[in-house]
Amino acid sequence: MVYPLFDLSGKRALITGSSQGIGFALAQGLAAAGAQIVLNGRDEGKLSEAAAKIPGAETLAFDVTDHIAVRKAVDAFEEQHGAIEILVNNAGMQHRAPLQDFPAEMFEKLLQTNIASVFHVGQAVARHMIARGRGRIINIASVQTLLARPGIAPYTATKGAVTNLTKGMATDWAPLGLNCNAIAPGYFDTPLNAALVANPEFSAWLEKRTPAGRWGKVEELQAACIFLASDAASFVNGHTLFVDGGITAAL
Repeated sequence: MVYPLFDLSGKRALITGSSQGIGFALAQGLAAAGAQIVLNGRDEGKLSEAAAKIPGAETLAFDVTDHIAVRKAVDAFEEQHGAIEILVNNAGMQHRAPLQDFPAEMFEKLLQTNIASVFHVGQAVARHMIARGRGRIINIASVQTLLARPGIAPYTATKGAVTNLTKGMATDWAPLGLNCNAIAPGYFDTPLNAALVANPEFSAWLEKRTPAGRWGKVEELQAACIFLASDAASFVNGHTLFVDGGITAAL
């Protein structure tokens, strides 16, 4: 039985970039708490495969970096299927290169995928939430919100921006009934981190650097997402919740 404050029964949640990795794990967690799930991505085949693993899940394919396409898709879904009460802005990408050699086109792609998408989808969904006077928006940040590593300076910049945009969303939209927060995952074994997971030297460094002594499991992000999506977080706004095994707490 789900504790009443954490019960998401009757709520619909849209999770961007949710055909795999953290996004899919968050969708599974929200579903377990009772939410009706809407999976998003660009590959309809992968979305269908993922949806088959979550009873009753729906899919909504659109490119999160295309403002017009996002608006059309969200508006049409709301009109045809009903309200989206919870939004998880999870879509993101990574590219590694020394900053002095970082390709300008990849920098722009990171900006569009990791931060502009939060604005595009957040605004499109928030317009409907505001009309109803309630809603939950959860943006996926990173420990790179606070920390930097060699080779990922643009990614670090985008994740810092996600946290600050989250604060801005809360400042503008809390008076209108919305709760806007972020989750900052530490190092998790996901497709985005495949290159690091496969690197024994990095894994050994990470285990020493992280007080918990290991990589995170994507399932360990689910409870944080359920909390921020639920009535239990009714007075939590503009906050970034770090789920990182203590890595940002220890020098």
